[in-house]
Amino acid sequence: MDAGECSPSLQDCSMVHRPVGDLFAPVTDVDEWQSFMLSLSQIEQFQRDGFLLNVPVLTPDQCDKILADYKYFLGEEKHPGMEMLYEYHSNQSGDPDNVLMHALGHWRLTKHFHDLVFLPNVVVPVSQLLDPGRMSSVRFWHDQLFAKPPFHGGNVAWHQDYSYWTRTTPMAHLTVHIALDDQTEENGGLHYIPGSHRWTRDDGKPLPVTDFSFKDMESIKTILTEEEKDGFRPVCGNLRKGEASFHHALAVHGSYGNRSDKPRRAAVLNYFKDGVCSNTDGEILKDICVPKGSKMDGQFFPLVFDPECMPFNEASK
Repeated sequence: MDAGECSPSLQDCSMVHRPVGDLFAPVTDVDEWQSFMLSLSQIEQFQRDGFLLNVPVLTPDQCDKILADYKYFLGEEKHPGMEMLYEYHSNQSGDPDNVLMHALGHWRLTKHFHDLVFLPNVVVPVSQLLDPGRMSSVRFWHDQLFAKPPFHGGNVAWHQDYSYWTRTTPMAHLTVHIALDDQTEENGGLHYIPGSHRWTRDDGKPLPVTDFSFKDMESIKTILTEEEKDGFRPVCGNLRKGEASFHHALAVHGSYGNRSDKPRRAAVLNYFKDGVCSNTDGEILKDICVPKGSKMDGQFFPLVFDPECMPFNEASK
């Protein structure tokens, strides 16, 4: 496939499981691959808190080129492949004073969003964090966009990601949130609750979702124990443009509204360990079904990292 076929045409980029554009230089050098690995202290911090902040993954120029594709989701220009999206909400909150654009599946539409899925300085840390102490093969789950306009950008209510993903099993998932603009307290930057990845119900199940509209920030407190309420101490990521946070599928996180004079836009990549299976005979994603008990793989869930095929030494596996 020619790189240009992905943007902006009806060509489905999910048919190609390798980078198709020129936004990211190919990586072939052993030392460069290994340079993307997290340190032991970073892995320990992730295990303790359930998240890791301020990991550089994109240059400002790369962010700007990716942001150019945001026009298809903010109503500035119509992409002919919008029907391929798994979800699209021009405002998920439904409140015109609290606007949250939210989309899933855009990796199928443009070469920049497609290639982001395979970015080595994202998938190498994901492999480490999914299975600390060794490196695991990683598959892509799905992507998300979150955009909050200036002055009236909406909330994303506190939640655990796996609460929405129990249609897959076992829980071996991880999320990467990439800031395409600087994120602050004022513009609705992402917040985490340290240690909340240990908050479960009924032998390891995630907390229930308390607000599917995303706007009621405090609703989660109605289902927390007194101990969990005492430990509810939000930390703002304060991500700089091009930095990412990596978080556990049970880490409680959310973000307040944007009251600044600048937009707050982010790209989110969700992954799981190779071997995760479908837990439903219904739709896994819109128009995509995987029989219950079957491995999640194929066109829509590509293998993005396999340490056995990468130039890593035995000590790093």
